[in-house]
Amino acid sequence: MPELPEMETYRKLLSERIAGRTITGAVVTRDKTINIPPEQFIEAVTGRVVWFVERRGKHLLLHLDDGRRLIIHLMLGGSLYFGDDEDRPDRTVQVELSFGEQKLFGIGLRLGYVHLVTAKEAIERFQELGPEPLDTRLTVEKFKERFKGKRGALKPALVDQHTIAGIGNCYADEICFTASIRPNVRIPAIKQEDWERLFRAMQSVLREATAYGGYMEDPFTREDALTGGYNERCRVYDRGGEPCVQCGTAIVQAEVATKKVFFCPTCQPEA
Repeated sequence: MPELPEMETYRKLLSERIAGRTITGAVVTRDKTINIPPEQFIEAVTGRVVWFVERRGKHLLLHLDDGRRLIIHLMLGGSLYFGDDEDRPDRTVQVELSFGEQKLFGIGLRLGYVHLVTAKEAIERFQELGPEPLDTRLTVEKFKERFKGKRGALKPALVDQHTIAGIGNCYADEICFTASIRPNVRIPAIKQEDWERLFRAMQSVLREATAYGGYMEDPFTREDALTGGYNERCRVYDRGGEPCVQCGTAIVQAEVATKKVFFCPTCQPEA
C-alpha cells in the first residue's frame, strides 16, 4: 500500500504535470470507485482547472477552481499512471482524467477511490487523522503524547492513521530498525531515550524514502526515473531470512496483531 513517501512522490510528479491545467474529460469504469453517479462526476470535473495538488497522510487532494477537491486514496493495490493512449496501462483502469491528450489513470482501485467533495467535507474527513510526521510543529514530546494511554505493541500504533498520518507497514518496520527498537515492543516499556530515537528515526527514514521515490516500483510516467528508488534501500521490510545489512544476522519475519513485521534480533534487542 502506498505510504507517505509514495504519495509525496505522486504529489510532486503530478504537480509538475497538471497544476494549472484543465480537466478536459473523464471516464469512470467502476461506479463504486467514485462517490456520486458517474454522469454527475464527469460533468462536475470536466472543464475544471486543477489549482494545485496537496497530500494529507496517504491521500492526494486535487484542488479545483470551483473550490471542490478530488480526494484520491489508493488503498491496497492501487496506483497512478500519467501518459497518453499509446502507453495506456495493461491493468484495469477504474477512473481516468484527461488533460488534453495526456491522461491520469487510476489503476487497481478495487479498494481505493476518487471522491469529489466540497472544501468543508474534505476538512471533516481529515479531522481525525493524526499529525503529519514531518510537520515542523511535531516535537518529540508531542510525538510521544500521541501514544499516551496505548498498551499494545508499537507497530500497530505506528500504522494507526489516527496516531500519526502516513506511516504504513513498510516504514513502520524501517523506522523501528533505524531506532534499534523491536516493532513488537509494548508501548509502556518504551523509555524516554527510545522515544527520542524513534522520533528521529521516523523523520530520517521518511525523508530518505521520499528523496528516493518510495519503495513501490511501478513508474508514474514512461520516463519516470524516481519512483521506487527506495525499494533496494529497505533494511528489513520484506527481507525475512536475508542477512542484516548491519550485522549479518538473519532478518526475522513475525506477526504482531495480524500484521507482518520484519526486524533484526541483534540490532533490535528485546526491551
